[in-house]
This record gives sequence, structure tokens and C-alpha cells, in this order.
Amino acid sequence: MFPALDLSGKVAVVIGGTSGIGRTLSLGLADAGANVVATGRNAVNVEEVAPEIESRGRHTLKVTTDTRNTSSLQRLLAACLERFGKVEILVNCAGKIKRAPTVDFPETEWDDILETNLTGTLRACQVFGRHMLSRKYGRIINIASLNSYVAMREVAAYAASKAGVAALTRALAVEWSKEGVLTNAIAPGIFHTALNAELLDDTPRGNELLMRIPMGRFGKLEELVGAVVFLASDSASYMTGQIFAVDGGFLASGVNQ
Repeated sequence: MFPALDLSGKVAVVIGGTSGIGRTLSLGLADAGANVVATGRNAVNVEEVAPEIESRGRHTLKVTTDTRNTSSLQRLLAACLERFGKVEILVNCAGKIKRAPTVDFPETEWDDILETNLTGTLRACQVFGRHMLSRKYGRIINIASLNSYVAMREVAAYAASKAGVAALTRALAVEWSKEGVLTNAIAPGIFHTALNAELLDDTPRGNELLMRIPMGRFGKLEELVGAVVFLASDSASYMTGQIFAVDGGFLASGVNQ
């Protein structure tokens, strides 16, 4: 491995790191050499992913957390510091989405999505950012979205939250970069998972999305790992406030036919 991409000895926390994109990134960071704490609200998922991290020769912790609760995040940080003495990498993957017409979208559900996707990301950045600032070193990687840039039908709350994540990423970069804490994000394109297969496979929405992708296929979750390992590494030491689109060319696309 190129030395500056080697994460050996680094400690990474992946919030929302026990399923979907987060799980893939947790294991990818472990493959790159980091000790990884993959955490989330579901204790069963936390228990299941930990042995996969350890099977790669890395160390981990089995700790649940909820980004809706600052005390929960503080307990997570404390547990990490007791075990490892530091946290250098934070990946914020916790998120939720609901598709429904905006005109009738309940305000309680709007609040819930922004609370998890945007305010939860802020809380994690505050709790772990304070520690990183004290050490003059840190890599924060948030999960933005294509919806940070373009609108998709009937997911207004999710789009608003992810536009906010992109803006928050840039704001923290401006505030924290001189102190050695670099904040970037990835914006995943359309990735085929067990959760969205019904939506994507041979449906009008899935067909339209596929038509918009110049590469002509949906992404594979492991194709997100390289961007995150890069941003977590010393290879990205002069990068901050950037949103990496990993989207098969979706955002570049105009007319494909």
C-alpha cells in the first residue's frame, strides 16, 4: 500500500457503521489498517460486526450509541479514549429517509429525519471534534448525497437534511482546518442494497435513475471504500471542505440517449 494511505495505528469511529454503507466502510477502514469502532442504536448489529473487524486483525469495541442524544455520544467517546487513548477518524453514516408527497408530509416526520441526518451529524462532530481539536489532528467524513445537489421526487426532508450536511461540512472545514481537523464528505450515488432492491429493480423510478448514470449500472457498496480511506488518510492532508461524489457520473450527466 502507498504509505500515506496506510491507516495502521489509527482509530476510527463509524456512527451508523453496523449496516449498509456504514458497515461496508467500517470493514474497509479495518482492511486499510485502522482499529474501528462500528456503532449504532441496534445492539445486535453492533455485536455482529465486531467479530468481522477483529477477524481482520484489528481492535474494536461493542458500544451502542444514538446521535439523537449527546450524552450517548459522550459515553462512546469516553469508552474509545479508555480503550485506545484517541480517536483520529470519525465517519458519520447514521441516517434515515422516507418517501412521501411533500404537501402532506407530517412535520413530526420531517423533524425526525432532520434530527437524525443533520442535527445528529452536528452532535457527533461537536463531541468528537472537541477531542480532535485538543490533539490538533482529525479526519471527519460525513455522508452527503446526490440530494445535496439535485432534487428527487417526494424525498424533500431527506434532501433538505443532506443539503444541510454538505453545508455543515464546509462550515466546519472553515472553522477547524487551521487546528488540524479536516472535514470532508462523500456523496454516494445510487447503490444497490437489500433495502432498496424493490425500488430499483425493474421499476419506472429505477429505470430512470439507471438512465441517468453514464456508467450504465448502479454502484456496489465496496466502491465507496476507496474515497473514504483516502479522505481518512494522510494522503488527503491538504483537502478539506470537499464533497466527493461517488456516483458513476450521475451529477455530470445531461442527455445520455
